[in-house]
This record gives sequence, structure tokens and C-alpha cells, in this order.
Amino acid sequence: MGEGTLHPVEEVPSGGVVEENRGGEALVMDGRREGVHSEEVPFASREALMEAIDALRRKKNAVILAHFYQEPAIQDLADFVGDSLALAQYAHRSQAEIIVLCGVVFMAETAKILNPTRKVLIPDRYAGCSLVEACPPAAFRRWIDRYDPSERFVMVYINSSVEIKAMSDIVCTSSNALKLIQKVPEDKMLLFAPDEHLGRFLQRVSGRRRMEIWKGRCIVHEEFQADEVLALKRRYPGSKVIVHPECNEHLIEVADFVGSTSALLRFVQTDEAPVYIVGTEEGILHQMKRAAPHKEFILVPPITGCVACQQCPYMKMNTLEKLYWTLVREEPEIVIDEELLWRARRPLERMLAWTTAQ
Repeated sequence: MGEGTLHPVEEVPSGGVVEENRGGEALVMDGRREGVHSEEVPFASREALMEAIDALRRKKNAVILAHFYQEPAIQDLADFVGDSLALAQYAHRSQAEIIVLCGVVFMAETAKILNPTRKVLIPDRYAGCSLVEACPPAAFRRWIDRYDPSERFVMVYINSSVEIKAMSDIVCTSSNALKLIQKVPEDKMLLFAPDEHLGRFLQRVSGRRRMEIWKGRCIVHEEFQADEVLALKRRYPGSKVIVHPECNEHLIEVADFVGSTSALLRFVQTDEAPVYIVGTEEGILHQMKRAAPHKEFILVPPITGCVACQQCPYMKMNTLEKLYWTLVREEPEIVIDEELLWRARRPLERMLAWTTAQ
């Protein structure tokens, strides 16, 4: 159990959330065998559809929260748009009767954990996450149990299932992870999961030696490579490279700025470069162009040359049509076993408290 080591991931089946309750796992229920809403809606135009969604939101005292990686129309319609930390903080404060989380399942689970008495919905219950799939609970339990609880401190990225959060000491996001790591006692072995690249980045910038990292990766950020970025920098003199810490270390090494999606957005508003080469999911460009319309933004091309690979396939599973039917039928709904929910709530509340502490 050496310091700064990586844990190999066991192969697990993909496919997102399942219908069966396998011993207390979180469920996403929509009451129909096919699992997703039809995308046919009774409206002749997109504008009429958006007006109908807005009317349903007001009628049902619902709040629509959207991640930066959602399609632009959903971002424009949302009551609040933000990264994982901001969404969790907003959900924690919400007084709405219904929370509709336009993101992926782990985000909706987080909203439910922080609001156990409120109804939490997600437009597509199969909107999963490659990092969640890369960290199966049974394997994770064996990994952390190599250390006595008194010797370890388990920090998990918010991009994880409710079962993984329930086994942790604290949850983090890319916005607050560095601050949280600096509060962990140095004599503890810090076990970080599930994102390998974020873990490596945090270990490097924090200087922490006693740290082991689970080997999971984001399928979108894994596509971005440093060679492509260097070619773009030569093509656009004066440009700056800004990347998310889920990117690989070679790309991070050539970046001018590394940060969460919200940090990237703030950077382009305050920095003076005319062009930015952006290494994260393409959905953030919608907010960047609104915040700095006089600047140019170029996505890092994926190594495969596949333009669609710049999009998270899970994030883009949510659509306006599915959002409409979610509000009409109030499903799919996030339902979490009560005992599991309260075990997962403790590390999330610790995250929120440590984030605001001086």
C-alpha cells in the first residue's frame, strides 16, 4: 500500500441506473417499462414548448436546475445554471416543492440527499456517468478497507454514486477539492476516488504525499490531448489554454489555467486574452459566449477526430421534450433508501460546511 499509488478498476457492465433495488441502492422511478419519456409533444414550435414548460414550473412550484453541460435551450430555461458545487448549494437552499435536475443521475441524487422531503426529478433516468460506472461499490469497499478507519480519510468526487458517497468521510467537487484536501490531517492516508486525473492534479498542487488514487476517468475529458492543443496555440498567437482538471496531466502541463467549469467561466471574463482554447465539455461555451461575446472560444479537438466526442453523451440525454413530460407526469423521480440517504448526507454536509469555513 504505497503512497501515491493507483488502484486498477474492475470491469463493470455499463448501462446506467437499473430498475431493481439491489439491497438499498438508489432508484430512479418513472413508472413505465421503457424508462424514458417519448419526445413527441403537442406543440407546433419550440417556443410554445418552452412556454408550456415555464407554465408547468410555475403551476407546480418547481425549480429547474441545469448543469453547464446541458443543451443551450435548457440552460436558458433553467432557474439556475451552475457546476456541481453550485447546484448542490442551490438545491440545499431551495424551498421549491419539486426540484428538476437537468444533469446526470448523481447530481439528482445529491439534490435528493440534501432535500429528502422534496420531490426530485430528472428528465432521463439513464443519464449516467462514466466515473460512476468506473467505481462499483463492492470493489470500492474492499479498497478502502485495506486501511483501518482510524488510519484513513476517504474523499470522493461528487461524480460518484450515492453508495460510494455513503462510504466516504467527505465529498468534493473540482471547485472545492483543493481547499478540502488542505483540511485533511497529514497523518491520515487520503483515499481519493473515482477520478484519476483530478486526483493526480490535486496531489501535485497540494503537495500531499500520503494519498492513494482510484483509477477512473471521464470519457469526454479523456479525449483531449496536448498535441492538438499545441497546434492550436501556434495557429492562434496570444491565445490561452484553459482546461478542466479531469483532463490528463499532459494537457494540464501545457494549460495556462486549470479549474472547474465555474472557474473557467470566471477566468474568461476577467482575463484579457482574445482567444481561449477550451478543454472541457462543449456545453460551457454557451455561457462563455454570453459572458464574453467579444472573445473567441475554440474547443480542444478530441484525439479521435470525432466532433461528437466533445459532448457528454449522458448530459445530452436530457431534452426539452423530456423536461416537459417530466413536469407533466412528475417522473422519473429519485427515490433513495432512507438509511442509505442519511449515511450519504453526512459527508455532503461536511463538504458544504468545510467549503464555507475560513
